[in-house]
Amino acid sequence: MNLFHDYVRYETRRQFFSHGANAVGMAALASLLGPNISTGAETTGEEGKTPKTHHPAKAKQVIYLHMVGGPSQMDLYDYKPKMQEFYDKDLPDSVRMGQRLTTMTSGQARFPIAPSKYKFAQHGKSGMWVSELLPHTAKMVDDMCFIRSMHTEAINHEPAITYMQTGNMVTGRPCLGAWVSYGLGSLNQDLPTFVVLVAKPTNTEQVQAISARLWSSGYLSGEHAGVSFRSSGDPILYINNPAGVPPEVRRKTLDGLRALNEMTYKKVGDPETHTRIQQYEMAFRMQASVPDLTAIAKEPESTYKLYGDEARKPGTFANSVLLARRLVERGVRFVQIYHNNWDTHGNVAGRLPDQCKDVDQACYGLIQDLKKKGLYDSTLVIWGGEFGRTIYSQGGLTKDNYGRDHHPRCYTMWMAGGGSRPGTIYGETDDFSYNIVKDPVHIRDFHATVLHLLGFDHTRFTVRHQGLDQKLTGVEPAHVVKELLA
Repeated sequence: MNLFHDYVRYETRRQFFSHGANAVGMAALASLLGPNISTGAETTGEEGKTPKTHHPAKAKQVIYLHMVGGPSQMDLYDYKPKMQEFYDKDLPDSVRMGQRLTTMTSGQARFPIAPSKYKFAQHGKSGMWVSELLPHTAKMVDDMCFIRSMHTEAINHEPAITYMQTGNMVTGRPCLGAWVSYGLGSLNQDLPTFVVLVAKPTNTEQVQAISARLWSSGYLSGEHAGVSFRSSGDPILYINNPAGVPPEVRRKTLDGLRALNEMTYKKVGDPETHTRIQQYEMAFRMQASVPDLTAIAKEPESTYKLYGDEARKPGTFANSVLLARRLVERGVRFVQIYHNNWDTHGNVAGRLPDQCKDVDQACYGLIQDLKKKGLYDSTLVIWGGEFGRTIYSQGGLTKDNYGRDHHPRCYTMWMAGGGSRPGTIYGETDDFSYNIVKDPVHIRDFHATVLHLLGFDHTRFTVRHQGLDQKLTGVEPAHVVKELLA
């Protein structure tokens, strides 16, 4: 897709000449200096056409599982046995080194070490250490690519999640899913290119607010924004015709709306009017495609044995990842799932087991199901939060329970399929899981690596906006982590 070409295509003759002599002069200059002067970007994908990527892509689709709140890395994947010796001792100043804390713990008189209360064991040929809370995940570590050295500058949820999703802490920019939609286009004209599912956690002790800003198209066309499916009732509001309105009447209504919108466009010339027309048409086609998509009850019994019985319940994480498999099976490019309540400031013992139970078997089932369906090699699965947790306890500390504050200096994420390198353990933190000591991976590096797997050079995958060649990875240095590539 090329935004300049779209603008020219939708510009009416009357609007063009109404801009005056400057418009003619700019058009002449653009033709003399070449297309990249006017676009600031290379042409990539267009909906319904073969996308033009910078190199052959390993991944064609993405399922991104975002754990809202920030999972505790030292209770799940970043095993720190030495911390048992430090129970209730203060975090050494030589480890913290004056780093910023949140206001939730900066006023504490002490920062007592809280070793993980959970047992760990090594699994697979890779020898990856995994917590007892994730027995199903432990069975597939050789299919997974672990990054134990992710880091960010954001220390609070809203900017941190926004950073993870859009590459910038300031809202208003396109998210990763919107970039993928823009670059690769659609594989199915009857479903959105980018779908968002918000799963309901079993435990709702401390959920974080999330909003459509996280799946916004920003300065890209509105057609690239995520379409949020609901977990109960109609998957999309007003997708079905009201009682007494047959399809023929709805079709006639849409034709009338299209004519009105075209009249508005000829008068105003706003390209988003065409986006609105396309959305109406997509909604009409989805009346036929969505009922089949969401008919999860038709799945064989073997599917529920794989994902667990929770997959039968609408809105659960297991149900959401099963729907994600059905979406990518039907050609949806990007599926974003949010699972909340990972913000364990307190009561880790009471909350973390519920969180892990929600996602453990479901993630295992998803990976195995993608393999069975022949989708694993072309579908990149991403799991992770917006930051990690502190080794010191927030609030009261006992051997059996504790809390953990936000920690941006290091956290763990994993990928599977889609050209990521299986059986990989990348990066290393210190004994306190507080600072990275080997192979740091910034959010920008992670985004650059994901785009590389999708066939894009992040330095060239740009869109001209407000006089700048905007890109997901921003203006600061970013590099593809080749050790994460198969």
